[in-house]
Amino acid sequence: MAANNGFIDQIGILSFASYLPDDRITGKEIARLSGLPAEVVEQKMGIKEKTVPGPDDHTVQMGVWAAERAIAKANIEAEEIDLIIYTGEEHKEYPLWTAGIYLQKKLGAVNAWAFDVSLRCSTTVMAMHVAKSLMQADKEINTVLLAGGYRNGDFINYENPRTRFMYNLAAGGGAIILKKNHEENILLETEVITDGSFSEDVYVPAGGTKQPLTGELLESGAYQLDVLDPEGMKQRLEQKSMDNFLEVIRQSLAKSGFSESDLDYLAILHMKRSAHNHVLKSLGLKEDQAAYLNTTGHAGQFDQIISLEKAEERGLLQDGMVISMVSAGIGYAWSANTIRWGRSK
Repeated sequence: MAANNGFIDQIGILSFASYLPDDRITGKEIARLSGLPAEVVEQKMGIKEKTVPGPDDHTVQMGVWAAERAIAKANIEAEEIDLIIYTGEEHKEYPLWTAGIYLQKKLGAVNAWAFDVSLRCSTTVMAMHVAKSLMQADKEINTVLLAGGYRNGDFINYENPRTRFMYNLAAGGGAIILKKNHEENILLETEVITDGSFSEDVYVPAGGTKQPLTGELLESGAYQLDVLDPEGMKQRLEQKSMDNFLEVIRQSLAKSGFSESDLDYLAILHMKRSAHNHVLKSLGLKEDQAAYLNTTGHAGQFDQIISLEKAEERGLLQDGMVISMVSAGIGYAWSANTIRWGRSK
């Protein structure tokens, strides 16, 4: 399946869009609820404010709204989409529900088929890699929509200090449209690392087959996210996470024919300010070569899309730029891709 330009089915980003709820909670309010000093929440954690869902901001619905914006931005009809991949969270309108098929219905993508994928906050980057592979393998898949929503902040108890590093969990949705042989915004190589030694460090204790949800467990708060051994996890994870975070970026760049000195913009998830600054410094990037999402919080796997939108609004996305989308998710997973922005040379 050779493309006209001589490449094997070059895959480009046709459009992207996010949806963010209007409602917000401020860092000062989080400080009051958690008993932390306001300066710790606003400066160290980097949360001036974050999005919280309104009454109609359901998980998949936020993905629908983001997808509608991406389709309009791409100037295409929903009927042109061949495949829909739901990239949002499991916490959604209904359990045991294939959200991608609902997206197909709501968007009127009658010629598409759909499925769901999940890798927590690494889902978008991983799903772009999956979509690219499917497009290159199947001649009938030419246009793919990736979309979904996130509101895992619903599982955070601000009075539980064990989950302090997740106080930034926010709400929102995102969508990306990929197109085969699109000669702009070329998706190059992806790197993913997973480490199963952390697979049972962070989870919701009740509601699964091991501990079905009961009234007593509901009353105790066992339906919320928890960390069983926060100090042990921190000791095992802290340095490894930073190392793997930088590793996936560097490996993705190297596999794409670049080095970190070629990197022009980093679409990075929200994290505490010191970690954000450490990543930029390690890669030789300046502050304006990334967006610090301290007024939206961490909208899961859609932070990278929000970051790209902020870069677009500031006029930072120029032809020939090398961009990396990077994320990490509990489990633990780290992922990054490389994109050659603008027109293909």
